[in-house]
Amino acid sequence: MNILSPRLGILRFSTILRQHRVLVVRNLATSPATRVSMDGLKVHNSLRPGPPMPFAPIEKGKLSWYACGPTVYDHSHLGHARNYVSTDIIRRILLHYYGFNINFVMNFTDIDDKIILKARRQRLFEIEKKKQYTETKLTELGMAAFRAYAKSNLPKIIESDDPLDLENYASRRDTAYGHVLLAGGTLTGEGKPGDDEAKLKMHANNMNAAVAAIGSSQVFSGAEEILLPYFDSLYKESLDTSDQTIFTSLTQLMENSFTEDMDNLNVLRPDVVTRVTEYVPQIASFVERVVEKGFAYEAEGSVYFDIAAFEKAGNTYARLRPESRNDKVLQEEGEGSLGKSLSGKKGPGDFALWKKSKPGEPYWPSKWGNGRPGWHIECSVMASDVLGPRMDLHSGGIDLAFPHHDNELAQSEAYFCEHGHEHTWVNYFLHMGHLSISGSKMSKSLKNFQTIKDALASTYTARSLRIVFLHGRWNDGVEITPSMRAQADGWETTVNNFFTNVKSLLVEANNGTTTIQNGVGELSITENTPKEGLLAELAQAKEDVSAALSNSFDTPQVIRVIADIIRKANIHIGAPDGERDLAAVESIARWVTKIVGILGLDANARPPYDGLGWASLAAADVDPTTAVRPYGIAYYCILSDAKSLDIPASETWTGLLNQLPGPEFNALVESGVRDPEKLGLPYVRAISKLRDELRRLVPSASPELKKSILELSDRIRDYDLTNIGVYLDDRPDGQASLIKFIPAAELIAARDEKAAKEAEKAKAKEQARLAREKAEAEKWEKAKVAPQDMFKADERYSEWDGEGMPTKLKDGSEVPKAQLKKLKKEWDRQNKVHGEYVTKFGGS
Repeated sequence: MNILSPRLGILRFSTILRQHRVLVVRNLATSPATRVSMDGLKVHNSLRPGPPMPFAPIEKGKLSWYACGPTVYDHSHLGHARNYVSTDIIRRILLHYYGFNINFVMNFTDIDDKIILKARRQRLFEIEKKKQYTETKLTELGMAAFRAYAKSNLPKIIESDDPLDLENYASRRDTAYGHVLLAGGTLTGEGKPGDDEAKLKMHANNMNAAVAAIGSSQVFSGAEEILLPYFDSLYKESLDTSDQTIFTSLTQLMENSFTEDMDNLNVLRPDVVTRVTEYVPQIASFVERVVEKGFAYEAEGSVYFDIAAFEKAGNTYARLRPESRNDKVLQEEGEGSLGKSLSGKKGPGDFALWKKSKPGEPYWPSKWGNGRPGWHIECSVMASDVLGPRMDLHSGGIDLAFPHHDNELAQSEAYFCEHGHEHTWVNYFLHMGHLSISGSKMSKSLKNFQTIKDALASTYTARSLRIVFLHGRWNDGVEITPSMRAQADGWETTVNNFFTNVKSLLVEANNGTTTIQNGVGELSITENTPKEGLLAELAQAKEDVSAALSNSFDTPQVIRVIADIIRKANIHIGAPDGERDLAAVESIARWVTKIVGILGLDANARPPYDGLGWASLAAADVDPTTAVRPYGIAYYCILSDAKSLDIPASETWTGLLNQLPGPEFNALVESGVRDPEKLGLPYVRAISKLRDELRRLVPSASPELKKSILELSDRIRDYDLTNIGVYLDDRPDGQASLIKFIPAAELIAARDEKAAKEAEKAKAKEQARLAREKAEAEKWEKAKVAPQDMFKADERYSEWDGEGMPTKLKDGSEVPKAQLKKLKKEWDRQNKVHGEYVTKFGGS
């Protein structure tokens, strides 16, 4: 079956399957969580700037979607997370809210100028490191690379007759670029700092590091950033690039790293993955057809797209960003840094479909000689191969709009158009907004990024990062500020606490095995229940979320609706027990669970997201005995300690000491329950009842027994249960403690934080005590001196009267009256405190 065009017959499905390895990873979650009518759904479409437009798929209920994947030459950063997590949110909404069947295709760009440069430079660097250099030669090498780097990237500091060296570098740098590096200005003196200024700072930092490295004879370990381009300029043509492992060893490593990052961010894997290296013959055939149709031309072994011919035939170029079509900077970036030496273009905006390979670059055979694909052509070929001549959705970061996506559109439409009629290759183009850092987009090339791995290890969880992105519109730029982060963290805490409290109240209200087995579904409200009170609020929240999602996936509004319905539910929870509609509260909690599941906030949950709260890590084949062991150990340890207390016998106490959680646990196992929290609940409930009784006995206990009871009670709450992820929320007036399952790591962190604060408070208290004691000692030491003696050791005076008041200065002159007046006040004060000293300590 011809999958591109019945008439062209160039790319055939059976051939493609033989010639490349398409990784097909069907989503584990393809069944929709809920099916909501797509009528009224509107989407921002970059092809039609302005308000969202009605969304109409090519085939009802199905979507074809191609997403531009990463260029795999380095580890992924938070800017990539912004793009792919936002894309995943939209995909999940379409899958699990609207119920679409989606064929989601993503590529890996594994042939690219950036890949070639990095892989080649790394190989040359390793070769050079193995050479034997004397210290003098090593310094000469470092200085040659240092000056070459400065010439290319900080040219103003070499505009002097004297050569640049380690001594004059700093002063030249500050003179030439201090207004940017030190004062925070711009290169032009106008506007706000942006990418150009960020790039300048990056180059200056590389030079600064090189100065330290060369000065300490640590050239290879500290000056790598300046050595890499220098070695490349000298030896790039010496590499045998027929051995493509030079490049694939890098791309395969980075592809695996990216996939791991996406898994850790709970991003659904694509249904189909494509790679450029697996499509080169098809790309060459595609380019041949564009040339045959008169929309491209060969020049000196390369092939360029002919924009003038394309437009003359009635087609439109730069559909997405017409205002950028003559932007030379963007055009050069689109061609790649290795394409600057290519020549033969008819028009300045014409772009490479096929590049002649130069020495030091990978190559593949073609009718024009050895070469490699241009950047943009890859997506046209791979997307068309899998999805055909027309697709519903194409997405990527906003920085790809021009020239990459505009060029994709042009070459694809050139391939498919017939008889002078324009061809629609993409119906809807979705562009994710930038993630900015201090006004500059987060970028590998600017080295102003935090990798996803580092972020997840130190700053974020997958959930907290996704919540940050949900607080902004997917097509708007995002700059993560402290206030935005605090807002996102506050929302997450609100949801966490709500889930925990609702589950605790339901456990308390339903104290039997059946409820635990079935969750709390027996309390659930059917759709036919009349809507009033909280249920009316829930119905309105559902309508509001539907409206928000229909308005081009307005997730900030969804976040606000969820926060508002939780606020109303919390107010209701605080009502007296007799007025509390727990079933309505539960319905709200289940609906919130469904929505946060659809948004991808629960990595452990699967559609249709019918649970309550965050899903546990429990697997279907979990061993119940293993799962419940921590709870059992805690129970029997606490039971043993409780029995050792000298508590007077009573029917209640005897009954509590003889609780048997085992039979209830066995019943749960037999009914198929595998959730660790539900399996452990019989043991936790038994512990909670024991502790509640201990707390009840405190007022009537003897002082010694009271101390023992309180110590055990606190230990149960703060250690025994905390360590297994259980929190007992003590309540007044003899009410039973609420059982709350909270991740052990959170409880332990809170306990440690509390302990640290208490230790700090105790330390401050002790320091204050010591300071008071010191001040008190100094006070009495000073008071110990009799007023008659206090001035006699002062060298300013030479004579004193009978009370010890100075009468003459050192030079024999009389003490001035004004000074005598001041001295008399000091004498009187000392006389008073000395009297207090004598009274307190005795003496004369």
